[in-house]
Amino acid sequence: MTEQDNGSGRDGKNNAGSKQKKPTSAYRKLRRKFAQTKLRAPLVWYRHRGLRPADMFFAAYPKSGTTWARFVLFEMLSGMPSGFRATNQQMPGVGMHFKALRLLPGGGRLVATHEFYRKDYHRAIYMVRDPRDILLSEFAFLSALEYYRDDLDHFVKTFLFTCVSAYGPWHKNVTSWLDSPIARDGNLLLVRYEDLRKDPVPLFAQMADFLGAKVDEEKIKLAVANNSIQNMRQKEDKEPVRASIKGRFVRDGKVRGWVSKLSPAQVRLIEEHAGSTLLRLGYPLSSELSAEEVMVPMTNQVAGTTVHA
Repeated sequence: MTEQDNGSGRDGKNNAGSKQKKPTSAYRKLRRKFAQTKLRAPLVWYRHRGLRPADMFFAAYPKSGTTWARFVLFEMLSGMPSGFRATNQQMPGVGMHFKALRLLPGGGRLVATHEFYRKDYHRAIYMVRDPRDILLSEFAFLSALEYYRDDLDHFVKTFLFTCVSAYGPWHKNVTSWLDSPIARDGNLLLVRYEDLRKDPVPLFAQMADFLGAKVDEEKIKLAVANNSIQNMRQKEDKEPVRASIKGRFVRDGKVRGWVSKLSPAQVRLIEEHAGSTLLRLGYPLSSELSAEEVMVPMTNQVAGTTVHA
């Protein structure tokens, strides 16, 4: 499954307006606890049944900006307007792929996944994001859903050492893909979220070529424009997700927002345990940033484009 969830309205009330809605039921919390155990393995196997050789995958650790990227890809490949319902139903995550549109050559489907690399994945785009920003986005998301109730300092340790989600820790998920057989044989396209924000059109064109899809530049530009932050938030207003009850699912997707929100001790702990993977992906350590870069995080909008955590 992907990180999007269909859910209730943003006003946090039921149809009668008399009872406060909760973003997460006791059943969902229990299911999440189950997903963090080894008992999840048979379920993961079951979800991967029915994949075809022509299927390709759009993979990432949660909160890596995949909502925006998937919306744009959906419009590029299908020619239809993207939305939470349309995208999640017709270009869904693994386990729901039997419903997916066959948008790729040979009748292939583009299937989303947050899982560690598996031998079921023969060709994939893997999108990465600075984990210091992922951590903040994940903390806000899980707190809004009431999955997490402790403070940020404790969350940093949970993010690094245990299983915040079924897909962590971040650096182990990323490394599983970077060291995978498909990375070695040219069947993995690595895309950095920050690069996609800075110059989206050529990188989305590169993705289309990798997928074997013929998409002209004007169509890509239109898909990017249709998914600006304003348009994404309008889509969320029309189709609220569960996280909308206590805030917004579509956040500002800051690049290097962590410099003003994480303490030096928190940053040191992250870099101590995930620093080698950061450097491998081209992300600077905090000690390598200039004073100006530390004081002023990168702008939320680049070339008129926004990306969502």
